Amino acid sequence: MQTNETAPCDGCQCASRRRKHRWARWAFPITGLAALVWFLVRVVPKPSRATYPCQRVAMPLASGFVIWIAALVTSVSVSGRIRRLVRGSRVALVGICLVTAAILGVASLADFPGRFSATGEPWGPHEPIGQAKGIHPGRVVWVHDPDATDWDGYDSPERWWQDGCTDPVVVERMVSQAIRGVAGRASDAAAWDAIFRHFNNSRGKGDVSYHPGEKIAVKINLTTCNAAGGDVNPYTYDKKSSVMNRIDNSPQISLSLLRQLVHIVGVDQSDITIGDPTGMVPNHYWEMVHPEFPDVHYLDNYGGSGRTRAEFSDVPLYWSTPEANGKVQDYLPTAFAEADYIVNFAILKGHSSGITLCAKNHYGSLIRTPDRYRRPELPGLPGQGMRYDYYNMHYSLPNAGQSPPWSPGTGRHRALVDLMGHSELGGKTVLHLIDGLFGGYYWEAHPYKWNLPPFNGDWPSSIFASQDPVAIDSVGYDFVNAEWPDVVRYGRSPSPKYDMQGGAEDYLHEAALANDPCSGTFYDPDHAGDVARLESLGVHEHWDNEIDKQYSRNLGTSEGIELVLLHSTAIEGDFDSDGDVDRRDLSALCENWLQRMDLNDSEADLNGDGSVDLRDLAILGRGWKTVTTQQSPDGSRDTQRRM
Repeated sequence: MQTNETAPCDGCQCASRRRKHRWARWAFPITGLAALVWFLVRVVPKPSRATYPCQRVAMPLASGFVIWIAALVTSVSVSGRIRRLVRGSRVALVGICLVTAAILGVASLADFPGRFSATGEPWGPHEPIGQAKGIHPGRVVWVHDPDATDWDGYDSPERWWQDGCTDPVVVERMVSQAIRGVAGRASDAAAWDAIFRHFNNSRGKGDVSYHPGEKIAVKINLTTCNAAGGDVNPYTYDKKSSVMNRIDNSPQISLSLLRQLVHIVGVDQSDITIGDPTGMVPNHYWEMVHPEFPDVHYLDNYGGSGRTRAEFSDVPLYWSTPEANGKVQDYLPTAFAEADYIVNFAILKGHSSGITLCAKNHYGSLIRTPDRYRRPELPGLPGQGMRYDYYNMHYSLPNAGQSPPWSPGTGRHRALVDLMGHSELGGKTVLHLIDGLFGGYYWEAHPYKWNLPPFNGDWPSSIFASQDPVAIDSVGYDFVNAEWPDVVRYGRSPSPKYDMQGGAEDYLHEAALANDPCSGTFYDPDHAGDVARLESLGVHEHWDNEIDKQYSRNLGTSEGIELVLLHSTAIEGDFDSDGDVDRRDLSALCENWLQRMDLNDSEADLNGDGSVDLRDLAILGRGWKTVTTQQSPDGSRDTQRRM
């Protein structure tokens, strides 16, 4: 018996293994050639595409292939020269050639590991992509006030949503500041007027504001009250105590938003619908909001106890993927189809797909129900609890390790883009909001305190607002990714086998480049035909770092995202609500000097007396050179400073 000896090689087996893996030697040249062709085909006709993320991935592979070809040609030439020199016994020159070849080889490969690893990170830092939207293009307003929340957590007998834990007075000021900041106006009325006028102009309706009688739908996130989840009693509408502290939209922000719409904009209560077609409006929310606004329609899946039942309209939504062929047709809920405007009111949370923000909030905008009587023309599927064979939107999410497989990686069709781009859903969204008072680690989770500055172990106590759906989700992504990078990368299970390979932000790239996406998808959710693609839905980029949180426009460029940080209390003299008092505010005062002002042109009328005069100048002087800053890393709450 032989031990510790190498077994003799079986020639047939070795040859078989060589044949089996022979293709591997061609992997790099084939991949490099394909990347080079792709880069030339896409970038030569349109050079600006060189900044697209997909081209930033292809470029290192293509350049590596070119270098490899050049090195191959050079090595053949040098080897021939060396043979001639050896035959002529010119040993010194042979040595020089060998050293030169070695140096060139090392130089050509020196940055290869770095380039290779860069291609392994699908996006990484990149320039702004897409077309910024809004009165102030790409602006995302972040209102932060630690005084908004005062909850002791799960050891407390109180609930996070009660007024003693979420201060309604502070929240109302925060909502006001968010609206003003988006529009860059010094009053709520002027801000809403500007928002509606800009929105209607962008949709080709002219320079008109809101008109009485127009309907507004507010899509909130009631995922933890899902009608099919069993967390809310369908007869009593009581939420189970075991899940009472899981995150829904804050009733305080909902109340503040309804007060804005009814008392500032002038919307009749009966023209407002607020809710979630897939969820149930639980009693604790109803009892805080309904008494003040009894004529508002509270939309949910069941429609019991005074709520409004979500019903199908005749407005279809088509999915831009062959995987939807043969599936049951989706239709928008009537409340959204009939609305003139939609407010997308999401929550700041992680998800099994990395994040769930404004775009993902629209997954609940469609009715997916087990109720056969809602769709009587469709038979229930045997053994499926009467659930119909709809296209599964979730399979376009980047979840890895799922069965059946979902869509990790980048450059894929994303159903979120269809929802964002549909003319009667994302296309009617006049304002995007993210409730960040209590941020969630996971979509169904209870609130967690955040360590990211300026929160520093406290609740995030924030509200985000924007007219740009891509920009606001980009900012939300950066916040969640900085706080819980493992969730964004792996979803719920922090294990390499669940690596989503950058897919969590892929929908932002697809949406920003909807007119020319890396996946090649022809996004056409309205089924308008093959005449024109969706336009870019907004702008996407990442901040410079998690401390400064600066985007391109913050750094002085004319493109990209602008993150404006505001406190709940306005700074005196900040006409344009951008968080500082500077020459732009002085210019606004000068332009309106001694003019009589009406309600919708009152940006410079700081004391509200109907004219711009010395008293307004005095107010501006008191606030001169005051700016809003982020909290310092030591946790101090000083949010304003003098320059």
